[in-house]
Amino acid sequence: MKVRTRFAPSPTGFMHIGNLRTALYAYLFARHNGGDFILRIEDTDQERYTEGAVEVVYSTLATAGLEHDEGPDKDGGVGPYIQSERKPLYKEYAEKLVELGGAYYCFCTKERLESLTDENGNRKYDKHCLHHVSIQEARRRIEAGEPYVIRQNIPTSGISEYDDLVYGHIAVDCSDLEDNILLKSDGMPTYNFANVIDDHLMGITHVMRGTEYLSSTPKYNLIYDAFGWERPQYVHLPPIMKDATRKLSKRYGDANFEDFIAKGYLPEAIVNYIALLGWSPKNDRERLSMAELIDLFTVAGVNKSSAIFDEAKMRWLNGEYIKSLSVDEFNALATPYYEKSKIAGKYDYIKFAPLLIPRVEILSEIPDMVNFLEEYEAFDSELYYHKKMKTDVEVARVVLPRVKQVLGDIEWTAENIHDTLIGLATDMGVKNGQVLWTVRVAITGKASTPGGAIEMADILGKDETMRRLDFAMGLING
Repeated sequence: MKVRTRFAPSPTGFMHIGNLRTALYAYLFARHNGGDFILRIEDTDQERYTEGAVEVVYSTLATAGLEHDEGPDKDGGVGPYIQSERKPLYKEYAEKLVELGGAYYCFCTKERLESLTDENGNRKYDKHCLHHVSIQEARRRIEAGEPYVIRQNIPTSGISEYDDLVYGHIAVDCSDLEDNILLKSDGMPTYNFANVIDDHLMGITHVMRGTEYLSSTPKYNLIYDAFGWERPQYVHLPPIMKDATRKLSKRYGDANFEDFIAKGYLPEAIVNYIALLGWSPKNDRERLSMAELIDLFTVAGVNKSSAIFDEAKMRWLNGEYIKSLSVDEFNALATPYYEKSKIAGKYDYIKFAPLLIPRVEILSEIPDMVNFLEEYEAFDSELYYHKKMKTDVEVARVVLPRVKQVLGDIEWTAENIHDTLIGLATDMGVKNGQVLWTVRVAITGKASTPGGAIEMADILGKDETMRRLDFAMGLING
């Protein structure tokens, strides 16, 4: 039997990290087992539908590198893959379930349903329409235009049980389950029904979803059993936590994939990190490519315990990915951030790459790292003081005129700047650091920069370096 998994998001906004992890695990499991990964849009809750959300699903999966084999844009012969387009199917199968005794028509009003609430605020349907409305009467009332729903007919006794591939044996007493609505009065199905019909008709072999469905899966299995269908295998995934007590929540705007991309996280780093939120390879490696994740992923590696989302850890991992980039790769990614900075269009960006690659963890840090070049202004002469280098403003008064003199005669390359400044230190009988520190402060106005004096002078260019040396000497001699 060929493995078939599915990702079935509701188009209600951005892609939450928890949703993306579900998609990732379903994708990895399918690919590891040579199977198919199906995208299905579950839009039956029209009140929560958000314009543009379907496009967000497509773009997120594409950006994350999760290519689906079938979906709304790739017909595999079992579509439509959008639930709202499958509405007639749900009605057909709901009516079949009524005939099989697994469901019944319900005409109870809102007022009657509210009357079932007990003193603790709990409400459970009492099977009133099952016992008091025959199928013949129900059909007459439906033909007369009376609104109705179809409810699942759950046994009042017995156990519904199954084996989850992560959590093991799960058993629920049927008396604890309620006859939930399967088909609403507008003809649209609830999740309780649509996911069963769709998973069966689409040939889904393994269902991956969150642990919040562990206790409700027995209800779904009763539907499979009533139809005489084979149940899929279940893989319930542990929750991702914001901290020790709170789950990450889409409702509260936590952990939005698009926001992380906008912050300058690399998609492959995000995917790598979330793969490790609830799963671990046997070799305990932390940096894994998509190909390696596919090769290593097994359900046996999925943990039962929850995982805490640690953005600092993801940030570190992102930095490791950035460190592995070539200069050209980095610059392609970094250019939009240079263009948002104060140096936009003013310098040769390619020269920044060797300085920033070892230092940047997320790309959005780049503007702050380079803005100093355009923030050059009067600065405190105390910056020249460096205890270890034995430099101060008096050393600067001696060194800077000589620096301007020797640099004025060279062809402007990083190598020539280096050789000239080191040669000057030798000629003056001072440490290399005394010259280099003094020059760095003079031409940047900062004690800390991504690169040293040589790199900064090379990026600034000869004319600007000379102008800044004049300015710095004017400050300390004025």
